[in-house]
Amino acid sequence: MNPVAVHRVSFDCVSRFNLIRRESGGGGFSGARIVNSRPRRLHAVTASLITSADSFEVGRLIGSYGFMNVTSYSGLRSGDEFESTSDDIGRLKSQDIGEGGVKIRLYEGRISQGPFRGTPITFKVYPGQRAGGIEADMMAANELNAHSFLQSNKNLPANLLILVGGFETQFGEQWLAFRDGGKDSAADYARIASEKTSRARSQGAWNPYEKEVTMKRRRNFVVTILQGAMKGLAFMHANDRLHQSLGPSSIVLNTPAEREAMYLIPRLRDLAFSVDIRQSLPYRPSCLEEGATSGALSEQLWRRATASGAFTVFEKRAFGIADDIYEAGLLFAYLAFVPFCEAGRLLENTFRLDIEAVREYCLADERLEEAVKFLDFGDRAGWELLQAMLNADHRKRPMAEAVLSHRFLNGIVK
Repeated sequence: MNPVAVHRVSFDCVSRFNLIRRESGGGGFSGARIVNSRPRRLHAVTASLITSADSFEVGRLIGSYGFMNVTSYSGLRSGDEFESTSDDIGRLKSQDIGEGGVKIRLYEGRISQGPFRGTPITFKVYPGQRAGGIEADMMAANELNAHSFLQSNKNLPANLLILVGGFETQFGEQWLAFRDGGKDSAADYARIASEKTSRARSQGAWNPYEKEVTMKRRRNFVVTILQGAMKGLAFMHANDRLHQSLGPSSIVLNTPAEREAMYLIPRLRDLAFSVDIRQSLPYRPSCLEEGATSGALSEQLWRRATASGAFTVFEKRAFGIADDIYEAGLLFAYLAFVPFCEAGRLLENTFRLDIEAVREYCLADERLEEAVKFLDFGDRAGWELLQAMLNADHRKRPMAEAVLSHRFLNGIVK
């Protein structure tokens, strides 16, 4: 399951943001034009999107995933109070979590008509209102708007998945078509790498030379994933967009092979909860205002910002960016440990905000040896970066550009 938090919102005004307008007609699909809530800004991009169902061919089902609902949030303690409380391990301890009702399906496909005929794509299918409620339409509309806006930038990096079009079926399902960026996510890669480590240990002595070559490739591969994810996030932040659902399942890889690290292009996806800072700050007085979709989905974010002492527009913007960096820090921790350790050696109940204490804990377990070595590169540069990104004080977390320029992300890949 994709570990993404759904912010509970009110959906009484979301009908205006239905992704695609239904049109009458026979057949299983209704080719229709895409409707967005900001036509002036997105006109050039949406005009280039393929919106006819006849222009696509749908292939096999790849898989499906869901989302987690955050139904309440009591705030994150900081400083000595947090460190002295043994019950508060990670920030999810202060939230009420439930499984969301929106289930996403993924299909292979290709473009069957026009100048891009034959181009492989991946369909992301949001259920109709009958199965997923208005929430599903809101998420689909927000993802459409986020990609359309970002793709209107001439300096778009290679580290964002590209939306090529979409359509709606007669049953109300929203089908978003993305250029095929790969079938594997960073979570898939980490799981496979962990299983390989487990098999190697179970077979007895691991040839030292073979182990060192494998771990060097793995370190390079993981750092390349992190670099790509942070480049995509830095671009989003530079354009006043928050990701708000960043995790290992939200990064798609064009290759999972560690030998092919030089060809690896990690791409960010899952922008259903992306927040347009300029539209959602300050709060709009009416749900019919431009950008209300993003504003409604960001309601819990700004409540947490206020609870953390961010009151002005600039303070809330900084909080939102720092919140993305915290999620990127959790991604960093995941990729620093899971690929290098045996399957099942997850540390979500170990990580606190005192990273030095985490290192001391890991040193006592030889099964975590390679993860410690990885973070120890550059005189413990990895631990230093991890501590900065997971700092309890959101004001002290680095910007995405600073993470990218950190010596740890620039000192391992050769």
